[in-house]
Amino acid sequence: MMKLQMIGLSHHNASVEVRERLAFSPDQAQAALQTFRDRYPDIETVLLSTCNRTEIYTAAIDGNVCPTHHDMVQFWADFHHVEPQDVFDNVLERTGEDVVRHLFTVAASLDSMVVGEAQILSQVKQAYDLSTQTDSAGTLTHSCFQAAIRVAKRVSNETTIHKKRVSIPSVAVSDFARNVFDRFDDKQVLIIGAGEMAEETARYLVDVGAKSFTVVNRSLDRGARLAASFNGRALPWDQLNKAIVNADLIVSTTGATEPIVRLEEYKQLEAARFQRTLFVLDLAIPRDFDPRISERVGVYLFSIDDLRHTCDKNRAAREREWPKAERIIEDETAKFMADLNHRATAPTIRRLKQRSDELKEEELKRLLNKLGDIDPKMADEITRSFDRLVNKLLHPPLESLRDEAGSGSSDGLLDALKRLFRLYD
Repeated sequence: MMKLQMIGLSHHNASVEVRERLAFSPDQAQAALQTFRDRYPDIETVLLSTCNRTEIYTAAIDGNVCPTHHDMVQFWADFHHVEPQDVFDNVLERTGEDVVRHLFTVAASLDSMVVGEAQILSQVKQAYDLSTQTDSAGTLTHSCFQAAIRVAKRVSNETTIHKKRVSIPSVAVSDFARNVFDRFDDKQVLIIGAGEMAEETARYLVDVGAKSFTVVNRSLDRGARLAASFNGRALPWDQLNKAIVNADLIVSTTGATEPIVRLEEYKQLEAARFQRTLFVLDLAIPRDFDPRISERVGVYLFSIDDLRHTCDKNRAAREREWPKAERIIEDETAKFMADLNHRATAPTIRRLKQRSDELKEEELKRLLNKLGDIDPKMADEITRSFDRLVNKLLHPPLESLRDEAGSGSSDGLLDALKRLFRLYD
């Protein structure tokens, strides 16, 4: 029987230090998918890695070929060159229906640090697209992730969870930056990185009055495109230190696997800054700024985990809409599992009916040949009697199989039917 499983960690059960060690950059995600496909060619895989979660979804038509939990942990540990125990102690596993429910909940932003933020759906789509591009997706993952995208849109349309959209960048600007600066129109804003998070944060800063933007990105062309959208300027990567010296507010969202600004490096820039206040939003996972920099005079350094308290308040304000959203997810999960189990049982049902029809036709032909030249009406009545008999004999087992498929527990009965009617060959 087919199998769905997921192992992963998130802000619910792992610290930022653990998450950044076990996260996958876009390039790493692509390499990991290719490596996993080489190791397990019959397994469908989607790898979702964001600031707050890293989850590996796997699926197979034949569940017997799926890697075990320990296999998955070992793969993750091997890829990041860490001890398996470091992964094992921080990941959770889900299987079957729980995987579907969890994915729907994640895509609908009900499991996010900031409930209702829109970025997670885009990240789910990107993870699914990457899996498709690397030939890691398949029948089950196509169905599951396409359904998750549809469910997320339904939650957005039918509840107010996403009204007055609140994302990590908006919380960072409105609840953190505003506590440090009274005004933004006279501040020099430095954006490090040029992805979605950087662009969204810049938009919120424009909304609160920021006017002067500098973008530093490893790809100067991409940085220039982002800077142009805010009438800012782009600098090449080798001028990062100069940009930090001139900045009042820094938003860093790169995909670097190691800190881009270490404590020792920052100390060398301090004299040139003359102890001017520096506000840093380090929204990257792994973190871009050495956390020890927060101890320097005049530096206000905040990471993803520092947003947790504000995000919890956001979650409480939206809780009244949760029951409606959860009902949608439960309804969609039940429908999806019923359809999935129906697809699992359909081939066996077709083969059973086909085999029964073949036997019926053989016996009917033998009987009619024995009876010789009989009234066509009588022959037709005999044929209908055979049809009714076969249908009545098949109805109870097939009805039971459909009922169990709808409840998601048809494996035992399906296997029994295959063995009883010898449908394996």
